[in-house]
Amino acid sequence: MRSYKEHLILSGSSIKKALSILNELSQDAILFVVDKQEKLIGSLTDGDIRRGLLNNFTIESVIDKIIQPNPRFIRKGNYDIQKIIEYREQDYRVIPVLDDNDVVINVINFRFIKSYLPIDAVIMAGGRGQRLQPLTDTTPKPLLKVGDKPIMEHNLNRLAMFGIDDFWVSVKYLGEQIEEYFGTGKQKNINIEYVWENNPMGTIGAVAKINNFKHDYVLVTNSDLLTNIDYEQFFIEFIKQGADLAVLTIPYQVAIPYAVLETEKGEVKSFKEKPTYTYYSNGGIYLMKRDMLEYIPQNTFFNATDLMEELITKNKKIISFPFSGYWLDVGKHEDFEKAQNDINNIKF
Repeated sequence: MRSYKEHLILSGSSIKKALSILNELSQDAILFVVDKQEKLIGSLTDGDIRRGLLNNFTIESVIDKIIQPNPRFIRKGNYDIQKIIEYREQDYRVIPVLDDNDVVINVINFRFIKSYLPIDAVIMAGGRGQRLQPLTDTTPKPLLKVGDKPIMEHNLNRLAMFGIDDFWVSVKYLGEQIEEYFGTGKQKNINIEYVWENNPMGTIGAVAKINNFKHDYVLVTNSDLLTNIDYEQFFIEFIKQGADLAVLTIPYQVAIPYAVLETEKGEVKSFKEKPTYTYYSNGGIYLMKRDMLEYIPQNTFFNATDLMEELITKNKKIISFPFSGYWLDVGKHEDFEKAQNDINNIKF
């Protein structure tokens, strides 16, 4: 994946230089003209150059006279997902992302990503992975390879595919290996920061240590999941229902091989012949308003289920997002073997 800076060109550059860069960009041929502080000034395409040459400009002329002065852009942390969907459906493929000072901080390309969600993602990767010993004796579970890459990289890539580019990774056991492997995320055009747990803090406790989230919504996920969840649909349903927290749930059906009696005070009122009941188990992925993180105590062992119980007592709205696609918690040896068999057949 190319760096977003390949789409930037400095104000005052020549049309000849712009043509050279556009040629390198090939099918992604659009440039964003910036000043020395990389503030957005305009955009430039092959079509703009053709029109300029027809108006008697030459390839030595400066680009400023032929640029489009009001290009579409996305404001980091302040946009509506429906606008992203609108851009995508209208085939606006390459769009700059600006900070509050109009500086270009990213360029998204819908040829490579499915969406651009206004979400920070926290990946919980501090566990010991005891059930996978001896594989985890010298390698942290998130770095165990499934196919050609670590479990956690599959997870991170899926999130990045939906335009999530601000990540925090909670680490403890052999966390140095995780930090060395993923680094700052620059090679993936994302940003990764690390949260170190001095003591085990449960499945969500370490999130209380983060105070610099970029968005109003935070997604927390276990690092050892393999899934093809559509994160955009997850987010849209969360917004649509006005939820404070949404949890991914996995349907689990139980077939009863006998007739089930429904009684009241010992009296049979009705019965169901060999019914099937559907239950929903916790899928280990949570989406919440950032304000909900205030209910996570500082420096305390605290699980995501503890947070949900606390929110219920506060009359907050928690919703279930039932998911019937591919989902696997790679926690045991048999799960790890299944993941190796499944990975080439999962439609990501």
